[in-house]
Amino acid sequence: MNAEYPTAASGEALIDGGGSRPDVSNPNVREDVAQAGRCALVHLPTGRTCLLPLRHQGPCDFHGPQEAESVAGSR
Repeated sequence: MNAEYPTAASGEALIDGGGSRPDVSNPNVREDVAQAGRCALVHLPTGRTCLLPLRHQGPCDFHGPQEAESVAGSR
């Protein structure tokens, strides 16, 4: 387990303490969806985005761009 990404059960804060997401600088994470508290991992070959909550259990559930836009716009 990386100290920057604690498990939800541990209750630890991120290293920077501000609750920011250091992973949003990664090109396969949609920043607008991540700011809405979602996983936001993008499947690069298809452009689909995971809309499950941040640090979800199990595999990602990818959705099309229109669904991701509606999640990003609802924050």
